[in-house]
Amino acid sequence: MMGHRMVKCWNLPEGTLEGGGCMNGGSSTSHHIPKKALCVSLSASLLLVFLTLGFTGHLGVPQQHSQSTQAVRFTGPDPSGVLLLNQLAAVDQQNGLVTFSVTTGVNQTSKVLFDIKHGLICYRPVHQESCFLRTMETSDYENVHSVLQASVNKQSQFQLSANETQRHTEFLGVLAASQVDVSALEEPLKLLCQDRPIYWTKRAEGPGKQRLVYFCIDICFPNNICVSVCFYYLPE
Repeated sequence: MMGHRMVKCWNLPEGTLEGGGCMNGGSSTSHHIPKKALCVSLSASLLLVFLTLGFTGHLGVPQQHSQSTQAVRFTGPDPSGVLLLNQLAAVDQQNGLVTFSVTTGVNQTSKVLFDIKHGLICYRPVHQESCFLRTMETSDYENVHSVLQASVNKQSQFQLSANETQRHTEFLGVLAASQVDVSALEEPLKLLCQDRPIYWTKRAEGPGKQRLVYFCIDICFPNNICVSVCFYYLPE
């Protein structure tokens, strides 16, 4: 005489992958979705979502920005009002750098680098074997800001007017005994001066009658200000 087999049935909540089943004598009659196929499908879906969010920037994935340097050119009379000034400013907004190439005469170009982030100005005069360094002051930030603004406004050419331009003279005393430790400087300053020694300078009212000005660099800005930066050597 055959005994009765116990049959257990159940229903799973709605939304689950299996709709329910019965167990007859320990065997299940439900149909299962293969686990391997399910994992592959979920992995592919998650990868697609991640890539989409990454490209659109919602996950904060760093996106590379092109580091472009814009050139702003200045022409017109130099601060003396006699010579023709040909000046080019290379503006690197991302790194806070403005490099002036000031050309007077034939192939006589001096370089001046404004490192705004570190508050430094480095001068590389033509026909000199040294570079000269000083800290930026309020007027320097105001002047170089006009160059940055011109770059933002995509202005690449300025014609300086002799009648409207304000002219100033700055005197920098060279501290011959204060050579800068080049290893402590940022890379843009090292590239500007290369193997030249670099000396600290400080602002002064003037060299006095007992000292001669050795050379000057004329720099003009879009805010109609031209500055003659003149150097002389201080006693050690």
